[in-house]
Amino acid sequence: MADSFPRLRPWSRLTEALGLLLSGATVRPCLPVALVVGTVLSVVNQGDVVAQGMAGLTVGLKVIANYAIPFLTSSTGALLAVRDRSVPHV
Repeated sequence: MADSFPRLRPWSRLTEALGLLLSGATVRPCLPVALVVGTVLSVVNQGDVVAQGMAGLTVGLKVIANYAIPFLTSSTGALLAVRDRSVPHV
């Protein structure tokens, strides 16, 4: 499985996984997912408001969430795929 995510090294502690996430190790495999899913969600959920020119701060934050949530979800999946299960987790 680790071959699917070459920049991701196996981890056993949550702090290691968080370090991989914060270092940007999940960006390359997960950004395309976030871009596609985030765009679809934004168009479906906020497209009419944006098209009418009525988008404000609240809509902007919702659009950001539409991209952030799929990125974090796919990053979690990628990190779980390379988790070292031979070491008991804490």
